[in-house]
Amino acid sequence: MGSDQNMYDLSESIGIDAAASVQPGTSILVSGPAMTGKEELLFESLAEGAQSGEGAVAVTTGGRAEDVIDEIRERADDASSDRLCAIDCRTDSDREGFQRDDGAYVNRVSGPADMTGIGIGITECFDRLHNAGIDEGRLGLANLSTMITYTDKQTVFKFCHVLSSRLDSASYLGLFAIDSTAHDEQTLQVIKQAFDGLLELRNSEGTREARLLGIEPTPSEWVEV
Repeated sequence: MGSDQNMYDLSESIGIDAAASVQPGTSILVSGPAMTGKEELLFESLAEGAQSGEGAVAVTTGGRAEDVIDEIRERADDASSDRLCAIDCRTDSDREGFQRDDGAYVNRVSGPADMTGIGIGITECFDRLHNAGIDEGRLGLANLSTMITYTDKQTVFKFCHVLSSRLDSASYLGLFAIDSTAHDEQTLQVIKQAFDGLLELRNSEGTREARLLGIEPTPSEWVEV
């Protein structure tokens, strides 16, 4: 992991002290059952970064890229839209990239199995932000489970491994959501190997809780988020 730039602070969005100083280049897998707010947490983190002047790159396999940008924009009302990028990986999309009237950038690929297209789109987003003088940023990908459904765990692992290296080179922070109940334990263990840390989410008696592993020598305690 790179360490030439300022640390990234995730403590506000997830409420864990150990997340207050995350090294640039770190990739974190956000794992939990359905309905634990994984995507919401990702977009909240991107919005917090954009609000403080960082770039934000969202990769979505479910919602429209334009809607994701609007959601981040609503959460970060002081952020400039030219800091916001989104890649639309839903099925049956035409591969294209364009800048919205507000300056935000949208890139579409042919589907969640189009790893090459997704990688190209991420590179284009990083380059656009870098050319705009933005050298700190966060990437959020929702959802790896969809990508595994359309391909397989080894293909997605390789994609995440390459992308983790790209995040390291760019000194970005990466957050990747996965539905922990959608896969067997072997699949989860394979995917986890591509990441520096793991943020686990769970529902406990009606309360959402999280703990962070891999960033500090010992796992954090479960905290309400």
